[in-house]
Amino acid sequence: MRVVIAEDSVLLREGLVRLLDDAGIETVATVGDGPGLLGIVEEHKPDLAIVDVRMPPSFTDEGLRAALAVRERLPGTPILVLSQYVEERYATDLIGGGAEGVGYLLKERVSDIAEFIDAVRRIAAGATVIDPEVIGQLLGRRRTGDPLEGLTPREREVLALMAQGRSNGAIAADLVVTEGAVEKHISNIFMKLRLQPAQGGHRRVMAVLAYLGRTDA
Repeated sequence: MRVVIAEDSVLLREGLVRLLDDAGIETVATVGDGPGLLGIVEEHKPDLAIVDVRMPPSFTDEGLRAALAVRERLPGTPILVLSQYVEERYATDLIGGGAEGVGYLLKERVSDIAEFIDAVRRIAAGATVIDPEVIGQLLGRRRTGDPLEGLTPREREVLALMAQGRSNGAIAADLVVTEGAVEKHISNIFMKLRLQPAQGGHRRVMAVLAYLGRTDA
């Protein structure tokens, strides 16, 4: 696997390079600002771009805007955004154009090396991995009448794990239930969100988008 990194903190940037190298993942280029990200992605066509949200010159949303530019110019490029804080709109803006191969994690997750490397590999393979704290905040601000209000507590748990990029088998293991039970919960989620088999798009991705507040489902 080949990655590029956009991170203005030299210490964190070099730390990420070392962690990835120890896991057999090659960092082919790094930059310290958002605008430079598009250039190195176009040059190296990496399997994943890791991007900090806040970088020079204004330290607001340069990383996010660069990530969105990459997804627009080179659709399907897997992106992992790292942020110091939970910033809800960044998560929803990022996946608004398609949730495959997208991650949004708090930087504190990097301290759990195994979890971080697992997320890197899953995002590069096309999964969606959203930090549980982001999911918790998004869930907490649901509007009255939202279709998600019709989900049972267990179905909400399943959908939250889907948003983290978990497979059916991993969800079953986390919840200590059978895969058949998970499949039934997912079927109920699709039904309650009115996601029919004949609809265009991937229903699993559409359910995650609904969960994160970017669809009319």
